[in-house]
Amino acid sequence: MLLEITSTASPATDLGYLLHKNPANVRSVDLAFGRAHVFYPEATPERCTAAVLVEVDPIGLVRRGRGRPAFSLAEYVNDRPYVASSFLSTAIAKVYGTALSGRADGYEALAATALPLEAHLPVVGCRGGADLACELFEPLGYQVATTPVPLDRTRPDWGESRYLDLTIRADVVLRDLLRHLYVLLPVMDDDKHYWVERSEIDKLLAKGGGWLGDHPRRDLITQRYLRYKGSLLREALARLTDDDTLPPDEPERREDTLERTMRLGDQRIATVVSVLRADGIRSVIDLGCGAGRLLRELVKERALERITGVDVSVSALDAAARRLNVEEMSPRQRERVTLFQGALTYTDARFEGYDAAILMEVIEHLDVERLPALERTVFGAARPRTVVVTTPNAAYNVRFEGLPTGAFRHRDHRFEWDAETFGAWASRVAGRTGYRVRFMPVGAVDPEVGPPTQMAVFER
Repeated sequence: MLLEITSTASPATDLGYLLHKNPANVRSVDLAFGRAHVFYPEATPERCTAAVLVEVDPIGLVRRGRGRPAFSLAEYVNDRPYVASSFLSTAIAKVYGTALSGRADGYEALAATALPLEAHLPVVGCRGGADLACELFEPLGYQVATTPVPLDRTRPDWGESRYLDLTIRADVVLRDLLRHLYVLLPVMDDDKHYWVERSEIDKLLAKGGGWLGDHPRRDLITQRYLRYKGSLLREALARLTDDDTLPPDEPERREDTLERTMRLGDQRIATVVSVLRADGIRSVIDLGCGAGRLLRELVKERALERITGVDVSVSALDAAARRLNVEEMSPRQRERVTLFQGALTYTDARFEGYDAAILMEVIEHLDVERLPALERTVFGAARPRTVVVTTPNAAYNVRFEGLPTGAFRHRDHRFEWDAETFGAWASRVAGRTGYRVRFMPVGAVDPEVGPPTQMAVFER
């Protein structure tokens, strides 16, 4: 399979600096499924073309076991060595990884400049044909040219295959061109050569950030890229549609990856529920409920007569409804539970009238400068009798293996506070709004750095 990228921006040979590949050399790289070669068929000041040729080892794929073949000889007779697919995406990440990240030491301005670029793929598998290729690339600003590949060039009467010769052209930043290709090649092919798991969501969002969320075929792109896996799809769409919200499958996404061994998510929920029981709470609103993991436990509490979940993400609320099996609830149970969309930084009369409000692992997803708006909404306007807030204890992060120094537990955290900072914020809010506040640890308390999660219970 072959990918050619051509620049006509004078001097066109600057493409070599952006790709970190010398036009005078041939570079070969071993891949798990074969070998990739980078070379320049043309390199002049007026026009420069960088080519990636990927050799796929079909026998090696058989030995690795890609799954049950569609027919008896499919492992040996197939199009994988020739058709642009997820194999090529993997090769792009391997040979052009620096350019894909947008780095260009000494050429930062050029790397951020839209250049007249053309990408040519002689053979692309596209389930949806030329129309789908246009629907995928044209919204991104490309001119798209497609030519059907005949089944046999010597026998035109046999007709056309399902493959396309594809060329896209645009004035585009090289990094963006590579990211578009990285995501859309397996989408067109509608297949992947490897098992799709949760890490694919991060790959999709990293390469699709800035363009995928507004793409008119966003849902199809996400479905195909994640191989139609419902739980992954719901989470990805929730994060795409509102980056400030919690992902719908929060226990499997966020900092729980780090906290799973200590089951900290379960401990948080148990501690919150114990506070509600001790305070004799009869009605509760979960602000920023995400996919409804806390709500599922609250429904089990018979003393709670009214349970409401609020989130800004519709996809997250849909995931919560599925987790709670709302449609299968008895009428009596259904009357207890309400889900609605709302933003926590805007006053909303629907937040009022509850005994307790829960902000479990929510505040750290807001920019610090937006916290006063949340404080006015919750403590000023809604004014429940009890407010429970949990947030990570930044001091505990040193205990997580694999978490770099200074890094947050989750990509969407805008801050993480130590106990002193959290205590100062909570005390200031309580003093200003007429609440008293007490603090509780969540999880085992480390004698040096404290608990992994910290909780503030505000009572009016």
